Amino acid sequence: MFRELVRKRQAISREECIEILKKEPRGVLSVLGDDEYPYGMPMNHYYCEADGKIYFHGGKNGHKIDAMKRHEKVSFCVYDQGFRKEGEWALNIRSVIVFGRIEFVEDQEKMMEISRQLSYKFTRDEQYIENEICHAGPRTLVFALVPEHMTGKLVNEA
Repeated sequence: MFRELVRKRQAISREECIEILKKEPRGVLSVLGDDEYPYGMPMNHYYCEADGKIYFHGGKNGHKIDAMKRHEKVSFCVYDQGFRKEGEWALNIRSVIVFGRIEFVEDQEKMMEISRQLSYKFTRDEQYIENEICHAGPRTLVFALVPEHMTGKLVNEA
């Protein structure tokens, strides 16, 4: 069902893919939008090692929410900051693409915990985090990408 990488030599391991998902703060979530046009948007995310899901949060209404309710299949792309080999100008970038289905989180306690974990990628200021959860929490929707297929590769820009 899912395609394999054409350039298999560039493939990175599942462990490296998960490392990128855990470390990098954002990626691009792509859904099937209005009139079946692809719709991709930058999103903060949290990769949960305990269940292998990728969590997101956002408003309860809008284009992406409508699209996900109509069609649960999505893809999510994340790439790292890259590196240069000594003496070379080209950037080497590791990227991950995850295909899967969206599920909406209904449990309030889990929503609050996921919101905390997402916040920790940006700050450790507990007072700020709790204040945001208290004030924005009721207007926030938390959803998860349940991975079905994941690939990653290392690409040199040259």
